[in-house]
Amino acid sequence: MYLHLGQDTVIKVSDIVGIFDMETSTISRSTRDYLSAAQKKGRVVNVSMEMPKSFVLCCDKSNRMTVYITQISSSTLLKRTGFIDEISNV
Repeated sequence: MYLHLGQDTVIKVSDIVGIFDMETSTISRSTRDYLSAAQKKGRVVNVSMEMPKSFVLCCDKSNRMTVYITQISSSTLLKRTGFIDEISNV
């Protein structure tokens, strides 16, 4: 299954490590440091030039980490993945 992050960006749901709200997660210094380091390594993909609402951390089969910054809220992205539906069925 695939997840649309906005514009022309689509990722595999199986590659997702986490979906994070930009406002609440960047309060932590360690998160800000991680995002800064990923930016310096060229591992950040900004999906839209609008105000970012969330970021999605992905790891592909070769263990390469990529951070996607998107204007779509983390709750909307989470609903699109179907993870919530799976949890409620447990």
